[in-house]
Amino acid sequence: MVLSANGADWGFDTTVAEEVARLAVFPLGLAVVSGRSMEPTLYDGDRLLICYGARPRPGRLVVVRLPERPVSVKRLMSRSGGGWWVERDNPAMGVDSWQVGAVPDDDVLACVVARLWPPRRRGAPWRRPESPGRGGR
Repeated sequence: MVLSANGADWGFDTTVAEEVARLAVFPLGLAVVSGRSMEPTLYDGDRLLICYGARPRPGRLVVVRLPERPVSVKRLMSRSGGGWWVERDNPAMGVDSWQVGAVPDDDVLACVVARLWPPRRRGAPWRRPESPGRGGR
């Protein structure tokens, strides 16, 4: 696979060189998006490269374990004494911290590094889309 110098097509949130250096230290994995909670950023069937052990930061997409739910992809919003506040990008679908509260540190399993498939969709998965329905929360 050839990575372009412009990593935006692959969804990198840092330069390719920085990302490769970080990935050499932490184990990688693949995740498949299921459901509509992260639309319009991610869609059902998207394939993601994830990195276990990467440092979570607000704004990043992560794989989390939610109470009594399957493992999910969500966006980290902020860190508090109770854990990480995570949200979905589609306020009309899915579950996030508004329903289940903060996610403990141990339940933030991996950070999303890139969307591998489909490779040509525009937009970077770490940027939160503007959503008119989120006001007041």
